[in-house]
Amino acid sequence: MAQTWYKVDNVAKVFLATTTRRDPRVFRVSCTLTEEVDLDLLNKALRHTAKEWPQFQVTLHRGLFWHYFEATDQIPAARQEDKSPCAPLYVPSRRNRLIYRVSCFGARINLEMFHALTDGNGGLLYLQSIVCNYLALRHPGALYDVPTPNSASEADLAQDSFQNFYTGARRTRRARLPKAYHLRGARLPYDQLQFFEGHLSAAAVLERARALDVSLTSYLGAALMLAIYGEMPALDRRKPISISLPVNLRNFYPSGTARNFFNSVYVSRPVAPGDTLATVAPAFDAALKEKLRPEAIQAQMDEYEQLEQNPAIRPVPLPIKNAAVRFFTHLEKQHVTAVLSNMGRIQVSEALRPYIRQFAAFSSTDSLFTCVCSYGDDLVLGTASALRSTNVLRRFYRALTADGLDVTLYATEVEA
Repeated sequence: MAQTWYKVDNVAKVFLATTTRRDPRVFRVSCTLTEEVDLDLLNKALRHTAKEWPQFQVTLHRGLFWHYFEATDQIPAARQEDKSPCAPLYVPSRRNRLIYRVSCFGARINLEMFHALTDGNGGLLYLQSIVCNYLALRHPGALYDVPTPNSASEADLAQDSFQNFYTGARRTRRARLPKAYHLRGARLPYDQLQFFEGHLSAAAVLERARALDVSLTSYLGAALMLAIYGEMPALDRRKPISISLPVNLRNFYPSGTARNFFNSVYVSRPVAPGDTLATVAPAFDAALKEKLRPEAIQAQMDEYEQLEQNPAIRPVPLPIKNAAVRFFTHLEKQHVTAVLSNMGRIQVSEALRPYIRQFAAFSSTDSLFTCVCSYGDDLVLGTASALRSTNVLRRFYRALTADGLDVTLYATEVEA
């Protein structure tokens, strides 16, 4: 690694300041192969891949004014899965260790990362590199010279793209968002989440979305809104339901960074008693398109980066900065009911396809968080829930089934 240390990015600062037992800010991406994983070969592939991705071979430290990553020569080791998904990775009192974890179970390879290190896009690319190198070792006669997903330079991969694409333009403040409805009900113990993995035909879901003239994201977002509305107490039904949608900024800027580079936009609206997918989905889609205008994306990114560029804030001690970040994050959460993150279509080299069955993704949460990704025709919805009740998800999948979609659903068990 050419650079031995670097400061964390703006989004990472939020994750660091708001990590809790309830939400340790860990995400998981996994790849299921067509055959059982050989742990020894996986470790050999992981050691090789780590050399290709030096920006992930770091430890996290606290300075007087900021957190920073420092390069390490620690060798990552994969193990048989022995923890629940999205278990904590960053412990401030144990700083000198890697902040990602690789495990396997049967035919599945899991990569879990502390979100301060990278976002879902960076995690997926790293997982794909591990899988590519593993399969090359597992099938040396059939697979050779398979291109790696990591095509950017080391400098580009480690770039702070928030800073790189900041324009410095002064902009009017965003309109104040209304307070959103928050999911009610008993929570699971702090160290537990429920996980649900739904499988649908990507082509069939796209067909339903196109019939309403909306995107796949808007179709699923509207269905989630209606499911939440169905479980709202009568006195709360005037409140808007707000779905937070992380946006991969690499789709808007020519960035090859493997660090965090995303913003979140909110689609917020009240739902009426007579609303259906046919009425909610087009409104959701129109609101989302408005939020995704390039000018709106740039304005939002500049607004967040302005604080980082403020010279008066830089010398403020880290504990005070963290307290301020926690306060403003708490205010921001008042505008969020649930999170829906569409990570898009996952592409792999043609030579690898016969060996890969599916991909999936999950994120820790203190409420309800759904990650969406597709591989081939397999659309996978990975939901993590801190709620004991499964009623919202039951309504959600029943609505999809009622719309003519075939659903296969898996769920983890939790302690009573």
